Amino acid sequence: QVHLAESGGGSVPAGGSLKLSCSTTSYTHCKAWFRQAPGKPRERLATIGRTGSTTYEDSVKGRFTISQDPTRNSVYLEMTDLGPQDTAIYFCAARTAITWCGQGDYHYWGQGTQVTITS
Repeated sequence: QVHLAESGGGSVPAGGSLKLSCSTTSYTHCKAWFRQAPGKPRERLATIGRTGSTTYEDSVKGRFTISQDPTRNSVYLEMTDLGPQDTAIYFCAARTAITWCGQGDYHYWGQGTQVTITS
């Protein structure tokens, strides 16, 4: 069983930046960030694999950066140029299957951290 814990959420003004962190209790091949806004389905934002290869959803490409620290089994999401549309609960997720991280289900989830963008 892999446990994940997010941190770094909060309230920031539009145009601002925020960096989310996620620690995991053991190594996983793929890590990802998702978010869920009120009344909307959860959406995959970014993924990163063991080798550092990344994928991004179009709406965050160029604004969000996913990175990892393999020595700490941690993954990060640096977010810039935030707007009201980015208000959501952000989740980190992981899986151990050695497949392309940009597709497929993720099996381990954190509890989420709230990000609120104020105008």
